[in-house]
Amino acid sequence: MSRLKPILDLISHYKYAITITICVLLVGFVDENSFMRRTQLEMQISDLESEIEKYNAQNEANMKQLKALGQGPDAVEKIARERYFMHTDDEDIFVLSDDPKPDNENTDNDETAE
Repeated sequence: MSRLKPILDLISHYKYAITITICVLLVGFVDENSFMRRTQLEMQISDLESEIEKYNAQNEANMKQLKALGQGPDAVEKIARERYFMHTDDEDIFVLSDDPKPDNENTDNDETAE
């Protein structure tokens, strides 16, 4: 019992501080509603809000385009030409691509040139 007496005295002297520290640790890190979980959820909320803004802008652009489609056949023709590469009988379509060429084609040409 003599060995436990200093430990029990320390605990009884700082019982409120120990209790408060344990409660703060439980609420801050272990609990379902912890501070860490709260910050994670706040970050997720901000990401979702930015995604909502993006979709609202996309929706607004689509609504303008839909309104333009209802006004006349010129808008329908423009979309058909741009998106689906449609053309009249007397026209030719040339599709230009900005995609980079694969590196293996460039090295093959360099080796044969030497």
